[in-house]
Amino acid sequence: MKDNRARSFVTIMIIIGIFSLILRVAIEQIIKINIAQNESDASATLKLLSTALENYAQNNHGVFPQNIAVLTQSRPAYLDKDYVVSSPMKGYNYSCPRIEPSGYSCYASPTRCKLSGNMVYIITSGGLLVSEECSRKEQ
Repeated sequence: MKDNRARSFVTIMIIIGIFSLILRVAIEQIIKINIAQNESDASATLKLLSTALENYAQNNHGVFPQNIAVLTQSRPAYLDKDYVVSSPMKGYNYSCPRIEPSGYSCYASPTRCKLSGNMVYIITSGGLLVSEECSRKEQ
């Protein structure tokens, strides 16, 4: 009687161990897919911001707006919403620390490095998009 209970316990522990391993692999894959989607959205959003800024400058004698809000308030609107104010979105924070009449630079950085994204994206005047790996400073 005790021998059957011991085998049942060992069987249950093996099943739990296998299930835990499968669950861990599945969660890692889900996180990787989520990161890839977030990064794709972040670079696309920065390209959208850049296009709106470049179009505004083209229509205003080469002068860029003072801030992103100008792009949403003008008629016709260059952007449907202010992505910097709406931040964070899909795992990324957006900022445009430099918007001057002569140029701009905007950033997209993950809300949690290595969990919501692996890359920091920077776009500058002329639509030049560069990326670099984020560094985990928190924790």
